[in-house]
Order: sequence, then C-alpha cells, then structure tokens
Amino acid sequence: MTDPHSTDPATHERVAARHRRIGPGSASPGRHVSVVIVGAGFAGLGTAIRLLQEGYRDLLVLERANEVGGTWRDNAYPGCACDVPSRLYSLSFAPNPTWSRRFAPQEEIEQYLRRCVDEYDLAPSLRLGCELQRATWDPERLRWDLQTSTGPLSAGLLVMAQGPLSEPAIPSLPGLEGFTGEAFHSAQWRRDLDLRAKRVGVIGTGASAVQFIPHLQRTARHLTVFQRTPSWIAPRRDRPIPAWQRRLYQLAPPVQRLARGWEYMGREATLPALLGHRTMAALGRREAMAHLRRQVKDPELRSKLTPDYALGCKRVLLSDNYYPALGQPNVSVVTEPIVNVVPDAVLTTPHGGGQAAPGGAASTGTAHPVDVLIFGTGFRVTDASYSQRVIGSDGRSLHEVWQGSPQAHLGTTVAGFPNLFLMAGPNTGVGHTSLIYMIESQIGYLLSCLRLMRSRGLGAVDVRPATQRAFNAELQSRMAPTVWAAGGCVGWYQDRTGRVTTIWPASTWRFRRRTRAIDPGEYVLTASRDASDRDISGRTGRVGADEAQSRP
Repeated sequence: MTDPHSTDPATHERVAARHRRIGPGSASPGRHVSVVIVGAGFAGLGTAIRLLQEGYRDLLVLERANEVGGTWRDNAYPGCACDVPSRLYSLSFAPNPTWSRRFAPQEEIEQYLRRCVDEYDLAPSLRLGCELQRATWDPERLRWDLQTSTGPLSAGLLVMAQGPLSEPAIPSLPGLEGFTGEAFHSAQWRRDLDLRAKRVGVIGTGASAVQFIPHLQRTARHLTVFQRTPSWIAPRRDRPIPAWQRRLYQLAPPVQRLARGWEYMGREATLPALLGHRTMAALGRREAMAHLRRQVKDPELRSKLTPDYALGCKRVLLSDNYYPALGQPNVSVVTEPIVNVVPDAVLTTPHGGGQAAPGGAASTGTAHPVDVLIFGTGFRVTDASYSQRVIGSDGRSLHEVWQGSPQAHLGTTVAGFPNLFLMAGPNTGVGHTSLIYMIESQIGYLLSCLRLMRSRGLGAVDVRPATQRAFNAELQSRMAPTVWAAGGCVGWYQDRTGRVTTIWPASTWRFRRRTRAIDPGEYVLTASRDASDRDISGRTGRVGADEAQSRP
C-alpha cells in the first residue's frame, strides 16, 4: 500500500494518477445504492471512511469536480491556508503526523485528502465528474431517486456532504456585466493571469481576502481594496513544525493524540468570550486592538480598519501580514459604498452621498480605475442551491420548506425528508475551533441511525416535526445572548431573516454528547416494505456476524 504520509513527489504523482483514472464510468447508471454521499471533501470522505470501517460496503460518493478535496481543491489562491491549528485539522481516525506548519497550507490539506482516498481504498466508491441535479424521495419504495449528470441512481440513504463553502457568492453590482477587464471569485483563481503591472481591485475583506491581499500587494502595480466592514484580526503566530516533532508523531501516535486533545481544550477555553462572557471578550478585544495599533501607525487607515461591532460577531481572522500590506504605497483602502461598475473602473460614493444617475454613473463620488476585479466575498452558506434540488415526501424542496431560514434537528435531519442526512448542516458551524469535530459527531449519529435501522428492519426514519421545532427553539434561546446574535453586526452567520442559522451556540462536546446515539422516540420509524429494503445499511454479512459475536 502507498504510504499515506510520504512526501516523495513520485508517490504523490502515483496517487494523483490513480485519482485521474476514477471517472464517470466507475459506477453503473440506474443502480440502487444503500448510501449515496454527495461531496468528496472532509465531510464526504470522512463519512465514507467510517462507513467502510464499520462494514457498510454498498456506498457511492458523488463529486461534481474531477478531483477530491472540496473547498481545499477549489480555493487555491496565493496564501491560502487553514485558520484552525493543524493539530485539529485532520480526521481523528485518519491522523496526519506530517503537517509542516502550525496552520497547514492549502496544498498540504488537499494532498492529505487525496492520500486518505488511497490509504482507505475509497477509489472504487468514488464517482468523479458526477453532479447531483435532483433528489426526490419516493414514499412508496422508501428510497431517494437521484438524477445526476451521468445518469440516474437510487439510494436508501442520502448524505449531503457538499460543504458550506462550496458555492461562491458574487454580489450583484450595477454595471458588472459591462466590465471589460477580468473578474473572478477567489475560489476560481486565475493562475493564468499575470497581475504584474495591473491595477487590481479586491471586493471584500473576509477570511480569504486577508490571506491573498498581501500577495497581491507584492505583485500588482496598484491594489484597491473595497471594504464594506472591517474584520477583527488577531496575531496568527504561525510557525514551522520541527522535523523531530513530526517524526515523534509518526513513531508514537498516542503523543499526537495527546497534543490534539490539548489543542482542543485550549480552543474550547476561548468559547465563553463568544457566549457573552464580558471579561473574556474584553481580553480578546484588547489583544486585537493592540495588534492593530502595532501594525498600523497611520491614524486615518487605522480608523478605517477598526470594527464597530463586538469581537467574534463575524469570524475573527488571523494574520500577521494583512495590516502591513494595506499600509504600502501601492494600496488604497476604500470604505465608501460601491454604486456602479463601468468598463474600466469601480465607482463609489461618499457615505450618504449621491445615488446612481440614469446613465449608470454616480451623481457624486470617485472612480477607481481597475484592470482586474477579484471577489473575496465568501460563499452561499444559508441559501445554497442544493436546497432547491432536494425534494421531500410532500413534494416540496428544502428551499421551499426553509423559506430562507435553514433548520434541522441536531443540524443533521429535516422533518419531511426521510433518510436524508446533512453534514455540516444548519447550526453546526463553529467560531472557535475545528468544524471537523462537529462533522465527526454527525458521522457518529449517522452510524447510530444505520444500526437502529438494521436492528429493527426499518426502511425509513423521519424526524418528528415537533422534535425539530423544540430543538430549534432551544437553540435560538441559547443563541440570544451570544456575540453572534447580539454583537451588532450583519454577516454570513445570519440568514436572510436575521436568524443565526450557521453557528452552534455551545461547547462542541455538548454537540458530541447529543449526537452520540439516535433517540428512536424522536423519529417516525417505517418498516421495510420488502426484502430488498431490509439490508438498507449495505453491511456485509461477515461484518454483521462479527458484530453479533462481539455483543455480550
């Protein structure tokens, strides 16, 4: 077997070549599969690994792209790296002892996910270049009927693991269609463009922009940063991981697990600042303000970069080179609202200034010449298009049921959508630690459900509407005093109704505890209709026998 932790370029090429051989022809159109997983990033691959480890062999992973990797495949802009410590940024059941830095760069994360495919023999279960176009629940056959870009399938269980950062969000700006330069989102980075001698405009100053702006500053002739709202930024304190430490983790995995646990506890200790603890919040704010004062000496620029909302209301960003980049002579920070885009410039107007004139120009304002426009404007998290393609038992889509405000039970199951599981679903996001911990909790919940279905001969499970309502009422009550709901900002944590439907407002271990096992009383349980449904779990007989022997 290929060493999953090898740094040999030849090994990486062999793994990549193997992935390239996996294509649309790797599974037969029209077949029935016990479990179909949509998405081949952390959530999708992690779910597949755990299912295979538990003996559930009849599964398929659909990935619309031609490679695995999810957001770490798509986001390959200069400077892209994780903002969660690498100790926490691997699957606990597939540890990576060879991270080179405290915050792993994008290339290493993508390579890690590819190695997971090789180490855990996921290739036979992958269908790359296959996009889910529509999923419809069949209440008679107790299955999901799937239309994909490579043909129809059906599934006993459908796991949506496409990830919350999979659909770029591009703002609707007047005149954008008439811009004659190049324009693209940071998740669709144009590596073929030579940005030297170019006037580059960046719209947005979120997590991605904070990473690629310092690189653009060193390349572009002039960089104009259009900032709507400044972010709170704390020191990154990145550092290389010594070779001896990496070797130790390889030779003594328990040491790596101990380091991971220590890192986890340290991150959890910061949570009270986000839940409303004023003293801890003040300490975090003081550190961020000191970082700003140290790195930005110009009072006018510093004023532009000082947030007017509570620390943590938007994601706290980590950077040691963003502020210095903004202070360079070839960078302008523009905080006035954008009113129009013309063929070779972006027009802004002073706060409270004139409106766009009939011809498209602003009645008052400034033209900022640009040759290239780059959008660092995030992703469609609360209004992702997949919700329009998943049709439940009453003929309505998730989009129609949610009406702009996503809700689920434990962020995982939705009433009226039997046998549907959402990985990184509503209110499973975190603002202080690794989302992978939450995903693994959901995977455990899915496995618990599969065991229940197998033991009772069930064909479908559907969370009760009253259960879902009660959970979300409790969740929003917990949310009310937190910085995400009461911090004075508007951002992607909130849906279009103003509700915070992305963040889990408690310790992550509480989520782990609540998802440890499915409660049958919270679900409508439907028996299998015929013999073909009875092994919906897709487990092999050998593994089932082994499990039976292991029971007391």
